[in-house]
Amino acid sequence: MEIDLLSYINRGGIIVYVLIFLNIIGFTIMFWKIIVLSFSKVKSQKNIDEIVEFVKNNNIDLKKESLENIISRKVKKLEFGLNTIKIIASIAPLIGLLGTVVGVLNSFDSITKSGLGDPSIFSNGISIALITTVAGLIVAIPHYIGYNYITGVLDSLELKLQKEVLKNL
Repeated sequence: MEIDLLSYINRGGIIVYVLIFLNIIGFTIMFWKIIVLSFSKVKSQKNIDEIVEFVKNNNIDLKKESLENIISRKVKKLEFGLNTIKIIASIAPLIGLLGTVVGVLNSFDSITKSGLGDPSIFSNGISIALITTVAGLIVAIPHYIGYNYITGVLDSLELKLQKEVLKNL
């Protein structure tokens, strides 16, 4: 299986290598985010206490908007890196599509040079097209799922912080 996978990667060319690079970056960020979010859940009481203390020490008018603003700033710090995951999820299929176009273009070039007598002449370009399309989707789908999961966790964390801060004020 490994030899087949490596041959597919090599046949996909530079576009598949770019997708692999993006995949490594994206999964590294998602892994890091999950660790950071796990720690933030553990220290959520500390965050609540910090916000309550900040509100009390600075005599902030307890308007819902100002409280939400303070909490949003806390959560915004946890969102760092999510944009990169979203960008990878968005552009990976487009990069795969670019590989598709390049592969089909190679097929037509082969047909132009050699004619339609031998189907194996243009099958290499079609193969590149399919490999890069699949690679783009393989990269995009988990990043899309990971982005939505992490965003959902952050949203629920923000709501929990709001609820607990209001309870402690």
